[in-house]
Amino acid sequence: MIRVTYRVETPGSVAAMAEKIASDQSTGTFVALPGETEELKARVAARVADIRHLPATNLPSFPDEAGSATHFNRADVDIDFPMEAVGTDLAALMTIVIGGVFSIKGLTGIRVVDMKLPPEFGAAHPGPQFGVAGSRRLTGVEGRPIIGTIVKPALGLRPHETAEMVGELVEAGVDFIKDDEKLMSPAYSPLRERVAAIMPLILDREQKTGRKVMYAFGISHADPDEMMRNHDMVLAAGGNCAVININSIGLSGMTFLRKRSGLVLHAHRNGWDILTRHAGLGFEFSVWQQFWRLLGVDQFQINGIRVKYWEPDESFVTSYKAVSTPLFDRNDCALPVVGSGQWGGQAPDTLAATGGSTDLLYLCGGGIVSHPGGPGAGVKAVRQAWEAAVAGISLDVYARDHRELAQSIEKFADGKGA
Repeated sequence: MIRVTYRVETPGSVAAMAEKIASDQSTGTFVALPGETEELKARVAARVADIRHLPATNLPSFPDEAGSATHFNRADVDIDFPMEAVGTDLAALMTIVIGGVFSIKGLTGIRVVDMKLPPEFGAAHPGPQFGVAGSRRLTGVEGRPIIGTIVKPALGLRPHETAEMVGELVEAGVDFIKDDEKLMSPAYSPLRERVAAIMPLILDREQKTGRKVMYAFGISHADPDEMMRNHDMVLAAGGNCAVININSIGLSGMTFLRKRSGLVLHAHRNGWDILTRHAGLGFEFSVWQQFWRLLGVDQFQINGIRVKYWEPDESFVTSYKAVSTPLFDRNDCALPVVGSGQWGGQAPDTLAATGGSTDLLYLCGGGIVSHPGGPGAGVKAVRQAWEAAVAGISLDVYARDHRELAQSIEKFADGKGA
């Protein structure tokens, strides 16, 4: 049985609306059907399992559906869908339990807030190939976060200019570097030329130190075959990671890639905000991320503490917990990627929010590359901040003997520039 929890908002009866959702999304329609027998309904009809009422509201999420009503009832509704009706296909799951619900008349709000899948889904889908353990093994980082950065500016740098910055970051001891999600293979920086300029630096550093910086190249493409050619190009050059714009390539694109992939798949969730930003509509991240983890993303971006975008800190905490909680076993967790306006200053609060866990990739863009001492100093500053956080030392105290951290605090502590 698949259990989905909907946050229902309606001017009418929540119980009646819950029954309508269960019927419309399984065996029923707007009129009685000759084939809708009791035997059929007993076998595949969805059923309302529980209704937990919430405080009503006078602000409808869908104002156009409100009519003359000024009072809107709300509740969390559990609906069970039989496996026989849905199966383990994720496209069917998305269509049946999510896709059609938002079109039902009489709702002034609907949000999918929870989804519990049976073990059959874990057996049917590959999950992460590398995940947390593989990301740590490939970067050689244990006992602290993987420290990463993004090549900035996101657009405009040519391959040799990108390589110059990468060279400095590699020499400074960064663990992870990624293409910005907006950078795939534009005319001024074709992926092939970018790979050719960057990978020799990565491999040369590996020869000297025994540690290989993980570089995530942007390989996303609407054509799965072209995306695989991009993948193969990176792999053949000695690369081990790729940025995947998961909303852009879709469930099928991700399925196609994961079946054939030899790279760590770093999931960027751009476009996710369309599906979640309104509190009364869309998805909870805890629901949406299950699809992508089942399909096999290894690293999952979730924003962070005091981000530059709209999400509150509470959203980071719940997202981190969602990605770090096994769906079926501990190997199906993706590595949480903490990003968006991050610099070393958020390290203590991030550590507290994760319950003391350092199983994360701490990703700083401007917080590293815009450091007053240059990108190399930016890497050192972030690492120093995490050293202080893990040791329980305040950043201001630690900065007295760590110049790079002191410079970082001076530049970024007012919330500007990162």
